[in-house]
Amino acid sequence: MIRVALVDDQTLVRSGIRGLLDLTDDIRVVAEAADGIDAGRMLAQTAVDLLLLDVRMPGRGGVELLREAEKLPPTIMLTTFDDDDALFDAMRAGARGFLLKDISLERLADGIRAVVAGETLFRPALTERTRASFRRNGEPAEASLATLTGRETEVLALMAGGLSNAEIAASLGCGEGTVKNHVSSILAKLGVRDRVRAVLRGIELEII
Repeated sequence: MIRVALVDDQTLVRSGIRGLLDLTDDIRVVAEAADGIDAGRMLAQTAVDLLLLDVRMPGRGGVELLREAEKLPPTIMLTTFDDDDALFDAMRAGARGFLLKDISLERLADGIRAVVAGETLFRPALTERTRASFRRNGEPAEASLATLTGRETEVLALMAGGLSNAEIAASLGCGEGTVKNHVSSILAKLGVRDRVRAVLRGIELEII
């Protein structure tokens, strides 16, 4: 069973999402909070597999929680509007994915399963915004300590497009296990711990 913590300031939204996930066989909301402050206390007391986190809340919003918390479970940001600025900030703070609140149960459940499995959910458009931000802020593109192979570069580019391991495998005509090995190698070479940071690092180094 996938244990989910849900943080949103709207009671109706929390009730709706919890009710939807109760219809699945493998996902349950086991903890709830109405803002980032309560969420910090809740997460210290409850073990969960994934955090569904509202982007904007009174007091301490979702992005602030991501930036300030020492350790959080894999996190999907929830938003009412397709707000690239907020989602970009959340991505840089460590979010693994972004979903609109009016999403279908099928997409919500599939997204939760994918992120728990180590994959990401973000749009290709954010890749361009990330690249533009690095250039605008003059952040240096240091040389990588280890050079990615051509196939690893392909895999990283597809990761930046938000593709899952299975979708990358289908695109490249190889097995999913092979893709997982490539992803592990990419993380090690770039010195990062997850796929989002690998994409950010790849953009910063102008690998993709």
